[in-house]
Amino acid sequence: MNSQRERLRVLSAGIFSLILVLGVARFSYTPLLPLMQKQAGLGLAEAGWLAAMNYAGYLSGALIASLISDLVLKDKLYRIGMVVAILSTAMMGLTTDPMIWMLSRFIAGLSSAAGMLLGTGLILNWLIRHNHRPELGIHFAGIGLGIAGCSVAVWLMTDSMNWRDQWFAFSAIACLLIIPALAWLPAPDTSAQTKSGAPMHDNPPSKLFLGIFMASYFCAGFGYVISATFIVAIVDHLPGLAGQGALAFLAIGLAATPACFNWDLIARYTGDINALILAAVLQIVGIILPVAVGGLIPTLFGALLFGGTFIGMVSLVLTMAGRYYPTRPAKMMGKMTLSYGAAQIIGPAIVGWLATRLGNYSIGLYIAAGVMVVGVALLVLLKFVEKRDAVMAQMPALQH
Repeated sequence: MNSQRERLRVLSAGIFSLILVLGVARFSYTPLLPLMQKQAGLGLAEAGWLAAMNYAGYLSGALIASLISDLVLKDKLYRIGMVVAILSTAMMGLTTDPMIWMLSRFIAGLSSAAGMLLGTGLILNWLIRHNHRPELGIHFAGIGLGIAGCSVAVWLMTDSMNWRDQWFAFSAIACLLIIPALAWLPAPDTSAQTKSGAPMHDNPPSKLFLGIFMASYFCAGFGYVISATFIVAIVDHLPGLAGQGALAFLAIGLAATPACFNWDLIARYTGDINALILAAVLQIVGIILPVAVGGLIPTLFGALLFGGTFIGMVSLVLTMAGRYYPTRPAKMMGKMTLSYGAAQIIGPAIVGWLATRLGNYSIGLYIAAGVMVVGVALLVLLKFVEKRDAVMAQMPALQH
C-alpha cells in the first residue's frame, strides 16, 4: 500500500504543477480574453499575437527539453519553471503595455513546457523506475482541472473584479499550487536500473516512423490550438450564444479531466495508434459542431468531444515517447512537442489574420478540421510503417 500511496503523491505533484503552468499561467488568458478586450483595450490581432507568443515560449521550452539528457538539470529547470509561472501571471495585471504582455505570455509558455515536458518526463521516469505502469492519465487530469478551474474562477470573479484584479487573484492561487508541485516530486534517481534491478533500455522507433508521427502530431497541434485559443470568442459571436463562450470552455475542461485516464484504458485494448485515430476522428466532429450545426446544445457537445480527445492525444503521444526512451523520456517528448508547437504558432497567426479580414474567427474551425483530416490519414499510414518496422526488426533474428 505504501508504494501506491507514494505513486499517488508523485502523480498529484504532477497534477498541481499542470494546474499551475497550464491552468493558471496559460489557460486563464482564454476566459479573460473577452474581458481584456472590453476593459483593457486588447484588439483582435493583438489577442492572436499574445497567443502566438505563448506558443513561441512553449516551443522554446520544448526545444530546450529535447536537448537535455541530465535528470538533475531537468529537475532544477522544472522547479524554476514553477516559480516563473507565478511571475508571468502577476505581470499580466501589472501593466497595459502590449510588449510586456507579450513577454509575460512568452515566459508563461516556457513555464508550461517545464511542467508539461520536464515534469511529465521526471514522473514517467519515476513510474518506470518504481515498476508502476508507464501511464500518465491521472497526471494529465491536471490540464482539464486547470481549464475547468479557470473558467469557474473567471465566472465567479467577473461581477465583482475587473480584469487586472482577476490576474492578481490567479497569482495568489498560483502561490498555493506551487507548494505540492514542488514538495511532492522527489529528487530524481539517476541509476541505470529500476528499483527491482532490471536494466532500463531505450528502444527508439525508425526515422520514417518518427517523421510521419511528428507530421501527424503537427496536424493535431493545429486542430487543437484554434479551438483552445478562440473557442470563447467564436461561441460568443455565434447567433443567440452571446456570453456562452465561457460555458463551452468549462465543458472542454470538464471533459478533459478524466480523458487521459479513459484513453489509457482504450489504448490498452485497441493499441496506441488505433486509439489516436479514434480520438482524432472524434475531435474533428467536436471542432466542427459549433459552426456547422450551431445552437447551445451542439456547441456544448462539440466542446465535450474536443475536451475529451485533444488531451487524450497528447497523453498517448507523450506516453509512447516515454516508452521508446525510458532513460530520457523528455528528449522524444520535446521533439514531438516541437512539431505540435510549430502548429500552435502558425495556427493562431493565420486565423487572427483571417479574422481581421472576415470579421470573425469561425473560418478557423473549418481550417482546423481540414488539417486534422490530413493528420488522421498520416496516422493510418503510420500503422503500415509500424508493421513494416516490426518485420524488418525480425529479419536479422530470422537470418541467424
